[in-house]
Amino acid sequence: MTLLTDTLSANNAAYAASFTKGDLALPPAKKYLVLTCMDARIDPAAALGIDLGDAHVIRNAGASAVDGLRSVIISEQLLGTNEILLIKHTGCGMLTFTNDDAHSIVQKNLNADSTGIDFLPFPELNQAVKDDVKFLKDSKFVPESVNISGWIYEVETGKIVNVVPA
Repeated sequence: MTLLTDTLSANNAAYAASFTKGDLALPPAKKYLVLTCMDARIDPAAALGIDLGDAHVIRNAGASAVDGLRSVIISEQLLGTNEILLIKHTGCGMLTFTNDDAHSIVQKNLNADSTGIDFLPFPELNQAVKDDVKFLKDSKFVPESVNISGWIYEVETGKIVNVVPA
């Protein structure tokens, strides 16, 4: 074990000692999902007031709808969600590089060819929100009845700004 895993294990023991929500239903109670970035500066539950059991929260680099589609399908088709909030954020790392940059770093650091991987970077935040919402709305795997909205979380203020209304 490392100092980190020891600390996390101790934190979990304290959490589990007072845990009382083990009887929550599998499907999210409020039937929505949030697709957001994995950035450590974002706490979706705190920022949006999501209680345990309310919603699915899907996180990946850049809040990519393409990367999150498998989880979106499972959430909707198997677990009954009917609304999606796609939330990208200011200061996202995905704004800072191209696929060529990422491939070069992987080649240099790992001596591995990653040219078959699209790292899904984007050059402009508002347009990336619009593009991902359009991707979801155009997908044959997301029913037209699903409400989809696009947002930007401001890491500097904690506020969300609507870019694409549902």
